[in-house]
Parts: sequence; C-alpha cells; structure tokens
Amino acid sequence: MSKHNSLKSNATVGGKRSVLKRFERVKLLKERGEWKEGNSPIGLPKTKHEA
Repeated sequence: MSKHNSLKSNATVGGKRSVLKRFERVKLLKERGEWKEGNSPIGLPKTKHEA
C-alpha cells in the first residue's frame, strides 16, 4: 500500500513557514522597538515576517 501524497515527508521539507514562533515574534518586536522589557510574552500582537 502506498502513502497518500499529503502524508509524504519530502513535500514538507524545506517549505516556507508562514507562522513565527513566540521567541521569533519577541525578537522581531525588539528590532522594531515595540517591545518593552518586562512585558509578558503571552498574548503578543500579530506580526508579519519581513522578507
């Protein structure tokens, strides 16, 4: 029996992520100057990844 095309691992390897992880969002906010030390990392605003 063969695997379904959507389950093959080689299709996802090297794909571009459209979602940032929490530490990446904090880093991006720090670079933009929108992050203040002592802020909670919970409930961060949505951020667009700069290409």
